[in-house]
Order: sequence, then C-alpha cells, then structure tokens
Amino acid sequence: MAELFTLSEQTKEVLEAVLFAAGHPLTYEKLAQVFEVSPREAKGIVAEYAEEYNSGKVTRGLLLLTFDDCCQLCTKEDYIREIRIALGIRRGGNLSASSLETLAIVAYNQPVTRAYIDTVRGVDSGYAVSSLVERGLIESKSRLDAPGRPMLYTTTAAFLRCFGLSSPEDLPKLNEGDISLLDSLKEMGGENAPAEPTEDSATAE
Repeated sequence: MAELFTLSEQTKEVLEAVLFAAGHPLTYEKLAQVFEVSPREAKGIVAEYAEEYNSGKVTRGLLLLTFDDCCQLCTKEDYIREIRIALGIRRGGNLSASSLETLAIVAYNQPVTRAYIDTVRGVDSGYAVSSLVERGLIESKSRLDAPGRPMLYTTTAAFLRCFGLSSPEDLPKLNEGDISLLDSLKEMGGENAPAEPTEDSATAE
C-alpha cells in the first residue's frame, strides 16, 4: 500500500517552482535533497501531488508527469498550436511513417533486435532504427545471447515524455484488427518528437 503524505501548500509550491525552473526531468534523488527526505519519500510526495495536479480541479495548461526515477512539468498537447505561434516554432520534424512503425514495434515488443523489426516490417529498417536512436527515442543497452550477439533495442525516457507516458505499461491496449501500432502512436502525438535526422546518418546495427 502506497504511503500517503500530508502535503503543505508550501511543499506543493516549492515542487512546482523547482520543476518549472528546471525545465527538464528531475530525479527523485535530487528532489530528496530539496525536501530533506529519502528518494522513496520524494517519489511519494510527487506521486501524491501529481494526482491532485492533473485532476482538472484547477484549470492549468500544464501536466505533472511522473516516471520511474524522475518527474517533469510539461505543457498540455491541446495547446501545441498556440505554443508554436507564441514561440515562432514552425510545424515540422514529424516522425516519418517508417519511423513511427519501427517505434511502435519496439515499444510493444521490447527488447527487440534489428532482425526482428525487419521481419515484422518486411523491409530493411536500418535507417529508421538509426534515426530513432539519433533522436533519443530508442536505445540499445544490451545484446542478445545468440550468434553474432545482436543489439537489443528498447524505448527511452525521452520516448515516454514525448508520448505523455509514465512507463511502457501505459501504452494503449491493442485489439487485433481494431487499431494498428502505427495509428496508435500517431494519435499519441508522434509529431512532438525531436526532429528527424538526415539520411546522412550512419545506419544502426
């Protein structure tokens, strides 16, 4: 059973201020230093405040995202048009169909090898894998214990942030013949991922 904390208004304000000022994910270990508690307690504080923060009881243009080892404030996807106008951001940098398809295969089957991705897609996925690695959406941390020891690819924390997920388990459930992996990631905002690299990028293993 999760430990409940009685959060003071000052604690809430400090947490919001620190995350806003950081502008990037902060680890629970770092927040533990701020609140002079253990990382486990810091994670509990954030989780409890996130439930209140994201409840919709107070109108906000922000969400408090929580991950396994860190948390972050982000803007709601509903206001991406207004944000682009205000900051002069041109629309673009969307994931290509091949990259989205490859990313979906990795996300729903991780860890996977390049050979597995190629088999599922029926085409060479070297460039798609390379571009996703360069964009920080997938990574390889280990190798399969098999001849040639091929790399095993998984999604990253950046992937979770781009798609507003706390963990891979939060991916939408798929019904065969009902929704495709590609459509699933498109609906979750693939256009908000980092810009696509050029085809000059080296091909991933």
